[in-house]
Amino acid sequence: MWSKLVIDMSKFTVEKLPYDEAYLQLGGRALIANYMMDLVKGGKMDPKCDPLGEQNVLIFCTGVLAGTNFTTSHRISVGGKSPLTGTIKECSSGGYVAKLMAEQGLRMITVHNLPADDKLRYLHIGKDGVAELLDAEELRGLGSYAVVDAMREKYGDNISVACIGPAGERKYKAASIQLTEFGTLHPSRVAARGGIGALMGVKGLKAVVIEKPTTPYKVEYADEAMFKDAAKELNAMVANAAKVDPFHNFGTISTIEKTSKDGILPVKNFSGRLYKDYKGVGVEQFMANLATRGGCNKKPCQPGCAVQCSNIYHDKDGNYVTSGFEYETIALFGPNCMINDLDKIAQMDRMCDDIGVDTIEMGDACAVAMECDYIKWGDADAVLGLLEDMRNGVGFGNVLGNGCEAVGLELGAKRIPVVKHQAISGYDPRNTKGTGITYATCPQGADHTAALTMGRAFDDAGRAAQAYASNKLQVAICFSDSMMCLFAFSHIVPKMHLLGNMMAGLYGGPADITRVTLGLGVKTLLTERAFNKLAGFTDEDDKLPEFFYNERSEATGSKFDINPVELEVLFDF
Repeated sequence: MWSKLVIDMSKFTVEKLPYDEAYLQLGGRALIANYMMDLVKGGKMDPKCDPLGEQNVLIFCTGVLAGTNFTTSHRISVGGKSPLTGTIKECSSGGYVAKLMAEQGLRMITVHNLPADDKLRYLHIGKDGVAELLDAEELRGLGSYAVVDAMREKYGDNISVACIGPAGERKYKAASIQLTEFGTLHPSRVAARGGIGALMGVKGLKAVVIEKPTTPYKVEYADEAMFKDAAKELNAMVANAAKVDPFHNFGTISTIEKTSKDGILPVKNFSGRLYKDYKGVGVEQFMANLATRGGCNKKPCQPGCAVQCSNIYHDKDGNYVTSGFEYETIALFGPNCMINDLDKIAQMDRMCDDIGVDTIEMGDACAVAMECDYIKWGDADAVLGLLEDMRNGVGFGNVLGNGCEAVGLELGAKRIPVVKHQAISGYDPRNTKGTGITYATCPQGADHTAALTMGRAFDDAGRAAQAYASNKLQVAICFSDSMMCLFAFSHIVPKMHLLGNMMAGLYGGPADITRVTLGLGVKTLLTERAFNKLAGFTDEDDKLPEFFYNERSEATGSKFDINPVELEVLFDF
């Protein structure tokens, strides 16, 4: 039987309990949405509560297919009410944490209440399955890399770690939770968005450390043959497609060439300009640097991943700098800040991972600071200096730690690229309007991963196609975030019905895809929107910043011209 851990930080207790039958066929994003709404229905959470107050709950959970051999089934979801947006929040990430949770027989860890003191603690789950809260004062102020090093020295290398850096301790609204990768144990996989690290920080929880168990939990199947037949077929589809997948062969940086040519790449704080020098931060330069310095790509962030889109990036002297060096970080610290130096951007990525902050928020925030002449366009050293101030909690670093909107308001910026207080990611919505619709309407604030339409195809097909694409993709991503990695999901769409077979093989019941599309997709999206409505959000919050409606993209002449009525009917299923 699956288990869960319930942590009460006011009493410093850890209870290991049977996993709730009601949540057995839920995981990831669907589980977090349903669990939080159940807290509201049960009177245990006011949806209007202070995200850093007593009532908010920090949730770690696995996907619904965790513990199986299905590729990318060991994503981790971290959630709660967002300190940045005030909305419901689920952050989906790769790494090794969910795999070891599953081997420990754990589907969920919930962290409740606030400590009466200001001491830090960490949750340790031993190889014997015993879980306890331990003193973490020796880890106070340490960055993510030092935290992981300390835990490896204490417990060895057969562990996974989720931790906060100084940003989480200071409860910055852009604070992330850093998660270790499979194989390297670099804390470079990230539950990044919405300030979820601040929620962990206010709980006084510095880290979660999970040891590989002596006896791994064995999953019980309703029909093991049915499950494994479907998994085998889908695994083969992903493995075959990965051979020609740019994300496998190069990494997500391969996106830059297309977004640049289509006018989608953010340039100079979403000015809408074309960035003709993109090759300086593009895939050719990236691959050349890997080849000559001892770095590598085609790395899996979790066991059994066939896509293998991760990487390890070294400096000119062959020293490790960062891993999981992704498009978003490169686009937003690069062209969006007019910085054309991969090595400098890699340093920024490493610093953000170590401090424990979201690189999307930081890239947008620095571009806003540049537009307001606080620092100069293209000044990479000035950006690194601001990040160092944030690490040390001095000066403007304390503003930067609270994200793009905080920086814009502090400096009186006229153009602040946020939705529901969360920074827009690396796609200009004037030139990929389906993505703009997603930014505006996603329950969790501006979030490309909620439904990235990526490119002009839907735009050129007309307004109905833009809304249709965003609607269908938002549903699909909801159930993808509940069971697997989006990158693998994109390769199984032609035989998506086999997900229903796997659910039936694992849990019983009909081999019906609607239990996935409706139960984990539509229902999750509507539940998130219902939570937000109870928290005080309205249709007025489902819109982009005014400058996207008023300023034409210099690259294409396009504005974001989707009107409020078209957005209001988007979720009328």
